Amino acid sequence: MREQELRKVIEEVVRSLAAKGLLEGDRAGGEKPPRPVTTTVGTAGKVFSSEWSLGFKGKGGTAPLPKDSDEGGSCCRGCGGKSEPGECPLQSSGADRLGVCQPTKQCSKVARMVDHTLLKANATQEEIAKLCAEARTYCFASVCVNPSYAALSAQLLRGSGVKVCTVIGFPLGSTTSTVKAVEARDAIANGADEIDMVINVGALKSGNDAAVYEDIRAVREATRGRVLKVILETSLLSKEEKVRACLLSKKAGADFVKTSTGFSTGGATVEDVRLMRETVGPGMGVKASGGIRDAKIAQAMIEAGATRLGTSASVAIVTGAEGGGKGY
Repeated sequence: MREQELRKVIEEVVRSLAAKGLLEGDRAGGEKPPRPVTTTVGTAGKVFSSEWSLGFKGKGGTAPLPKDSDEGGSCCRGCGGKSEPGECPLQSSGADRLGVCQPTKQCSKVARMVDHTLLKANATQEEIAKLCAEARTYCFASVCVNPSYAALSAQLLRGSGVKVCTVIGFPLGSTTSTVKAVEARDAIANGADEIDMVINVGALKSGNDAAVYEDIRAVREATRGRVLKVILETSLLSKEEKVRACLLSKKAGADFVKTSTGFSTGGATVEDVRLMRETVGPGMGVKASGGIRDAKIAQAMIEAGATRLGTSASVAIVTGAEGGGKGY
């Protein structure tokens, strides 16, 4: 059963129970005021209350949750914001929802290749909100966050055109294939558009290619319709192991191979990106991540064959600012 179908079933059950008075007020006498009934499919949807996500309060004050781009106003460049709600030509052609990054002088071609990343263990809700706001401003391809922040990020980025990317089996890749598949399904239910999974490094280095393939394949089956990137952790691999990992990822149907988690002994190198590109060919994505701190390094990775960059120094890279930091 698809997520949309499952959601409809859940909502129908909730409405039925609510109509019988089983979900609101006091069952016996109905003395308590009724509360609105809400549903969620993914687990992270229960972590953040609507009160926080609809108007979080941080050091910079209160920031409202952005509205969908198709809820009136300037919905897209197709109509230039001149159409009345419901009269947008793209919507009248059959589109149910529009997600558009409104170009600004701060957007760039490189920005559309960047996964704006915040994966540290102590990342706060306010920092995630800032990450999403920056992604909107600079038109980054996605934000890459830990799974517990997928739902919040999806809410904050709704209608922006910026994707939500999250990590699976992170950062060691040593959980079982079943756990990775369940984690991926839950992340998608919480709003994730792209999944970055960590390969089973130990199995690869043991020469157990069958286990590596089945591990990737399990997550691929759980993420149909979403972009799947396979993190190789190249700093731990020999050249021959990197080639095998790329070929197994391609065989399993992944969309990208990715260099690193950023949490191991090293990050992306030009040589590794070039090798990965030569191995998978032109039809598959290559994501460079780990140690990409400035525009010069980013450009070198792109010239070597990277089609996506994972970095926490995203703003510095697209603005040319100094002090990009560690660059995830």
